[in-house]
Amino acid sequence: MTRLYLIRHGRPASVWGGDDGDPGLDVEGEAQAEFAARTLLTLPQNERPRRVASSPMRRCLETARPLADALGVHVEIVPGVGEIPTPSALDPQARGPWLRQALQGVWSQVRGDLDYEAWRQGVRAAVAARPGAAIFSHFVAINGVVSLLDGDDAVIVFRPGHASITTLDMTPDGLRLLSRGAEAPTGVL
Repeated sequence: MTRLYLIRHGRPASVWGGDDGDPGLDVEGEAQAEFAARTLLTLPQNERPRRVASSPMRRCLETARPLADALGVHVEIVPGVGEIPTPSALDPQARGPWLRQALQGVWSQVRGDLDYEAWRQGVRAAVAARPGAAIFSHFVAINGVVSLLDGDDAVIVFRPGHASITTLDMTPDGLRLLSRGAEAPTGVL
């Protein structure tokens, strides 16, 4: 078995649905990133991540940086663990209402010009392709992976807090969920 970790980005500098489509971290988010790195570095050597991967979004890259620096590795940018794509026909202001509606339902009913079931399968594949990694991602992407591993069609199966760490194992049969990250209230819903 090979351990891997899904870490939600730290608290961003602008609120969800705000004017900045790709915010970095605020001061609290920076502290959360440092805490996540320290937590992962205190694990036993055989459980510690050996590589760091991240969504291309600034908030994830900035959350990943303290761990990558401590491990002396580069951050692998993985678009496949990025934000859930917005339907191309929607303008940016319509993303919020669309996403809120999607989050209340099940994957098989998320509407848009994309197969969202295939999207979450792709997130799982991107995660599974990185054994031994700490992967910095997003609320919905992490839920996509966990819901698949739980066999649940709900879009939201838990509410990972900022910089929470979800632990997985790669087994001969595929990914296995060991523990969900710490939950917290979220502005996503």
